[in-house]
Amino acid sequence: MNLKELARELGLSKTTISRALNGFPEVNEETRVRVEQAARKFGYAPNTSARRLATGRVGAAGIVLPGHLSDRYSAQTVEYVSGLAEGLAAAKIDLLMSPLLNGDEMAIYRRWISSKSVDAVILTDPVHSDPRIRLFVEKKFPFVLHGSTDVDLPYAWLDIDNEDAYRQATSYLLDLGHKEIAIIEGLAGFTFTEDRQRGYVETLTGRGLEPRSDFIVHDRFTTEAGFRATSRLLSMSPRPTALIVGSMMSTVGVYQAIRSNGWEVGREVSVIAHDDVFPYLSATDMVPVLTTTRSSVRLAGLKIAEMLVSILDGKDAPSLSVKWPVELIVRQSTAPPRT
Repeated sequence: MNLKELARELGLSKTTISRALNGFPEVNEETRVRVEQAARKFGYAPNTSARRLATGRVGAAGIVLPGHLSDRYSAQTVEYVSGLAEGLAAAKIDLLMSPLLNGDEMAIYRRWISSKSVDAVILTDPVHSDPRIRLFVEKKFPFVLHGSTDVDLPYAWLDIDNEDAYRQATSYLLDLGHKEIAIIEGLAGFTFTEDRQRGYVETLTGRGLEPRSDFIVHDRFTTEAGFRATSRLLSMSPRPTALIVGSMMSTVGVYQAIRSNGWEVGREVSVIAHDDVFPYLSATDMVPVLTTTRSSVRLAGLKIAEMLVSILDGKDAPSLSVKWPVELIVRQSTAPPRT
């Protein structure tokens, strides 16, 4: 059965049926239920072309995944995208993922905008003066930014308080008596890494300590990078007695490097990591259990999907923006430095 036949069967317009099946709020509940029941009974499913004609939408949102994402953010990406996909699916919106292979991210966005192949876009990894934001604002194309930046334009974003997370972590280690504190963070240039570094540096200087540039490491969030960075830091003299690590994946390598030196985590070297809350890599499964700053990246994906749906339904985008606090959870990987 096609749309015209279903409309004739129910005595409704084709537009009403399409809007009912796509969850538009102007269709009352009784009509929506009636249409959905009839669609199931007669095996009707709207195709993309029909949906676009009736609603002006294609029922898809797009996200660009950099080509190197698999080794920089593999675990984070899986959790984040799963949250996005679940949240969008609840609103009958598909998630279109495009790998960035040639480096021209803006070309992908311009193609999506001109072809109207997606209804909205999710942006990740913002940088200062991010040109992507200006493009979408000027084109009046719906989007949500995961992260935040300094572009003074009206748009919707969701971020966690990365600066405060590192203030909390650094302050806690200083309170324990540590003075030689290093950070192993993500690639330089992104606003989240700069926010974290600022929280660390300002907390040290606020306590009268001069941050060491060689105690600040930027690299990919991988086990190998965590091992490599920790091995180099622990070979220094004086070496750091505490490490703040930007991801759980890096922390696996950090633990390995500490043990390869014959030391114990928490005794010779304290460790705090940022935990994106992975079901397959839990801070409480590590030995010793890991002190963390915690914020679920999967919940961020779910929330961004909700924000995107609200924008498509006509909500004011800037009013949806939110910064989530980050919680410090003290466990067994931190202790006073040994004297």
